[in-house]
Amino acid sequence: MKWFSPARTWAVFIKEFQQMLRDRLTFAMAVGVPVMQLVLFGYAINTDPKGLPTAVVAADAGPLARSLVASLQNTGYFKVVHQGTSQAEADALVAAGEVQFMIVIPPGFSRDVVRGERPAVLVSVDATDPSASGNAIAALGEMTNLALRHDLTGPLQTLQKGAAPFELRIHRRYNPEGLSRYNIVPGLIGTILTMTMVMLTSLAMTRERERGTMENLLATPVRPLEVMVGKILPYVVIGYVQLGVILGAAWLLFEVPMVGSFVLLMAMIGVFMVANLAVGFTFSTIARNQLQAMQMTFFFFLPSMLLSGFMFPFRGMPVWAQWLGEGLPLTHFLRIVRGIMLKGNQAPQLWTDLWPMLLFLAVAGAVALKRYRQTLD
Repeated sequence: MKWFSPARTWAVFIKEFQQMLRDRLTFAMAVGVPVMQLVLFGYAINTDPKGLPTAVVAADAGPLARSLVASLQNTGYFKVVHQGTSQAEADALVAAGEVQFMIVIPPGFSRDVVRGERPAVLVSVDATDPSASGNAIAALGEMTNLALRHDLTGPLQTLQKGAAPFELRIHRRYNPEGLSRYNIVPGLIGTILTMTMVMLTSLAMTRERERGTMENLLATPVRPLEVMVGKILPYVVIGYVQLGVILGAAWLLFEVPMVGSFVLLMAMIGVFMVANLAVGFTFSTIARNQLQAMQMTFFFFLPSMLLSGFMFPFRGMPVWAQWLGEGLPLTHFLRIVRGIMLKGNQAPQLWTDLWPMLLFLAVAGAVALKRYRQTLD
């Protein structure tokens, strides 16, 4: 017998290839994951977000104030979505995360510029994610000397010499020093829980099936909802243990502030964990083995991490990617956890991101219950 036979090797190759094709889910994952990575990294990821929502509080309606607002929009980084509001209303929009910037133009702005008194314009920015606003803030420095160039002509041309005709006072809210760990560490709570909760639960039912203990479970007088809740609750406990480790490190090692309510944070994390556990339970009813369950977990985790705003600015993504991201629970949870820890948001301010998580939980739970069968057939 030859030590190596090409014919025997070819036969093993054909057998293995046919077996791989029969496992349609694994084959689809092998093709789908690279395609998804190419699309997301090629089209959806943008580290230089533009068109950031901006609220303008203009106490001066003069021509120079209008030119300043127009210059802001011409940079491409600012998109005025609220104008004519009071400063208190604009503050609330920043706190709720509806706008990234608030521009406050003081009374008598045009008059003070003409007099050479260099009035101060307040720029308040939501700096919870420094990477989302860094380039926009840099663009403000370049815009200062050019904003009123076309207005300061004739007798006012002398105002173009020397210092800029007005002063920008930039106020980085919630993260004055622009520390990236203030953004990353709270986000890690969501990403770690997403990965572990979905993975652990997706393995639960497939492990029962592979070990042959599924028959014993099905023989018990237990309803599908009872099985689902019973399978999920132990992992909720594990999730809170993980949470304790993460929060301990966040406060002791990274000094991330906790401005809001700790009880409210725990409640929101509970909703998020149950939503992810429902996804994992759904995967366990689809997968035929633990390998497939792991593959499906990765297929869910990758877009969650890339499209949620954890790694890259959410507002820098194209519209279609933002729509996909809005359908993921991690996107809304990141806004909630950062809002509580860094901004001190209360329950009414969190509702806009809480109800999508509750809807996701309801849909995922309904699908899991529908797919679960009380017989091996």
